[in-house]
Amino acid sequence: MFVRSVLSTYSWLLTGVSLALMAASLAGCNDTVAEKAEPPRPVLVATAHYDAETPERSFVGTIKPRIESDLSFRVAGKVAKRLVEVGQTVEIGQPLATLDEVDLKLQAEQAVAEQTAATGVLAQAAAAEQRAKDLKAKGWTTDAAMDSSRAAADEARARLDRAIRSVELTKNSLSYATLVADARGVVTATLIEPGQVVAAGQASIRVARFAEKEAVVAIPETLVGRAKSGAASVTLWSEPGKKYTAKLREIAPTADPATRTYLAKFSLPEADDKVALGMTATLSLSDAATERVARLPLSALFNEGGKPSFYVVDNGALTLRPVVVKSYDRSDVIITSGVEEGAKIVAVGVQKLDPSQKVRILSSLSF
Repeated sequence: MFVRSVLSTYSWLLTGVSLALMAASLAGCNDTVAEKAEPPRPVLVATAHYDAETPERSFVGTIKPRIESDLSFRVAGKVAKRLVEVGQTVEIGQPLATLDEVDLKLQAEQAVAEQTAATGVLAQAAAAEQRAKDLKAKGWTTDAAMDSSRAAADEARARLDRAIRSVELTKNSLSYATLVADARGVVTATLIEPGQVVAAGQASIRVARFAEKEAVVAIPETLVGRAKSGAASVTLWSEPGKKYTAKLREIAPTADPATRTYLAKFSLPEADDKVALGMTATLSLSDAATERVARLPLSALFNEGGKPSFYVVDNGALTLRPVVVKSYDRSDVIITSGVEEGAKIVAVGVQKLDPSQKVRILSSLSF
């Protein structure tokens, strides 16, 4: 009876221990499950973007030709024909307008007639000179007669030379009756009409050359230095996705009295046919010597032990990375290195984070 009592007590003890062990095991499993089920901590992030410390400045400009000439006739006359219109493309040597050639042809014929007469006079004077030389050699004439015949022959030669030059000039004047383009370009203005009498040198056809194009902008006096030393680029409003390199060619020595700006002309060496004259463009000026920095919220900075750092989020994991701080702003910190371009930086609550935590990114705060 005593043995049975001891065995029963021992059995109850084993059962209690087993239950206790099972309870402890279940409690441990519950703790593990609880740990695994802990959700990632939500964080608000900012994206690191490096840009020039001195921001770009943009100005509205106009595409213009570097050379725009007022072509004119080199002789006076009555306009017979105008062969081009505004906006028409012209090539080198293409006729633009003509004058009435009647008077010029008459002048050319007169010059030819004078040349023929001078040729005959020279032949007669040369023969007289030769006879005088022959007579002088035989002693049958005087020195005075010899000198007179020689002077007459020299005058006849000069008269023939003058007549020849007159023929050449009248031929040139006749060719000047046709106004031709001296370069490839586009007609921007027509200042004459058929029937109009024009003077020599009077502006007749305005042609803008295609050879060189430039962007003309007004620069404020505070940025004149950057315009001279900085880098410039031009973007057309009609094609905003493409940039053209621009180089300062000329800047006005004095400011405009009304706007207090300086007129600057930037050449476009890479301009193609898409860059049309008169188009509106945006000129961007940047400081070539400026340092590239990233501007991030001051609340994102974690400073422990004098080592400024940022928490970087990568696939839900946190990494504490030291950075090089250039300066502090009222609400931002400006860094030069330490995190790469496009990195996701925890923006707020960094003092309560631990690198072992898992996080998820929030697009914005909501309450």
